Amino acid sequence: MALKAGIVGLPNVGKSTLFNAITKKHILAANYPFATIDPNVGVVTVPDSRLTFLENLYLPKSTIPTSFEFTDIAGLVEGASKGEGLGNKFLSHIREVDAIVEVVRCFIDENIIHVSGKVDPLKDIEIINVELILSDLEIIENRLSKIEKKAQTTKEKETIAEFETLKKCQKALLDNIPLRRLELDEEEKLIIKNFNFITAKPIIYVANVNEEDAVVGKNEFTSQVEEYAAKEKASVIVMCAKLESELAELEESDKQAFLKELGISYSGLDKLIFATYDLLGLQTFFTVGKDECRAWTFKKGTTAKKAAGLIHSDIERGFIKAEIMKYNDLEELKDEKKVQEAGKLNLEGKDYIMQDGDIVYFRFNV
Repeated sequence: MALKAGIVGLPNVGKSTLFNAITKKHILAANYPFATIDPNVGVVTVPDSRLTFLENLYLPKSTIPTSFEFTDIAGLVEGASKGEGLGNKFLSHIREVDAIVEVVRCFIDENIIHVSGKVDPLKDIEIINVELILSDLEIIENRLSKIEKKAQTTKEKETIAEFETLKKCQKALLDNIPLRRLELDEEEKLIIKNFNFITAKPIIYVANVNEEDAVVGKNEFTSQVEEYAAKEKASVIVMCAKLESELAELEESDKQAFLKELGISYSGLDKLIFATYDLLGLQTFFTVGKDECRAWTFKKGTTAKKAAGLIHSDIERGFIKAEIMKYNDLEELKDEKKVQEAGKLNLEGKDYIMQDGDIVYFRFNV
C-alpha cells in the first residue's frame, strides 16, 4: 500500500537527521534552511516480533516485513502560504501525504541556529499551523466563490451540502481550529475528502530532545508539546534524532545492547513507526510457507477479498475462500496441524473483515 507519512517542521529542528535514521540513508542534513530542497521518500520496515516467530517456525527461503513510506519535506518558514521560502511547493508536498509527523525542537544548542532566535516549541507549532490553515482557507474561499451563488439559488442538495460544509470548515479555520479537530458527520467527511485539506490530516508530534533528555523521556519543552497535543488528541513521541541516527548505524544486536545500557526498552524510532502505523489505521496480516513468510499492510475494515487484491489482482478477482488462523493460536500451539485439530482454522468468505495478526491462505480460481 502506498501510504505516506510526511515529516514537517521549521528549518533546523532535526527533520533530516530523523529521516536519516528512518531510512538509514544520508541525505544532506546541513545547518541552514532548505537543506532538503525536494521531498525525500524512504521506505521504512515495521518491526514485528511475530514475523520473527513465523520465520523461525517455517524456515522460509525469504522473509519480507511490511513497510510504509516516510517523506522528508523541506523546512517550512513563516509566510509560506504567501510564497515565502519554498512556499506553495512545500505545501503541495504536504498535501500528498496521508499523515503528518511534525518535528518540534525541544533542545537548546547554541551551535545550531534557530530561525526564530530562541527555542519556543509552542510558537514553532503555531507558525506551522497558521501556514497550513491559511493554505486550506485559500482553497475553501476559492471554491466558495464559485458555488455560493448557485447554492443560494438552486435546490440541488449536493451543492447546498457542499456549500454548508465548506462554510463550517471556513469558520473553524478562521477560529484557528485545524479541520482534524472539527466534528464532521460521514456526509461532510465525504464532501471534504476530495479537497485533500492539510489540516484534516492526522498528526503526530515528535519532540526532538538532546541525548540526556531522551533517556529521561521529557524536559520542560516536551511537557508544553504534550499539553498542546492533548487538545487535539494527538500523540507525542519524545526522542533524540541525533541518537536515533547513530543507533541506525549499529547492527541490531549492538543496538539492543546499547538501548539496554541506556535503560530504554524501545528506540524512539520504533515508537514513532508503531504510532504512525496506528495513526494511519493500518494493521498486518501474514502469509506463510516454506518459500516465503511475509507481512502485509492493510487498512482497518478491509474485507478478505480486498486483502487478497493486495497480493495480486487475480487473487481478488478469482476469490473463493480465505483459510484463516490467528497468530496467537499458532504461537501457542506451534503447529498448523494442531491449530486445525483444535478447530481454530476457519474458512471465511469475501465479506470477512480482516483482523490484525490473521495468517491467511487465499483460495482462488481464475
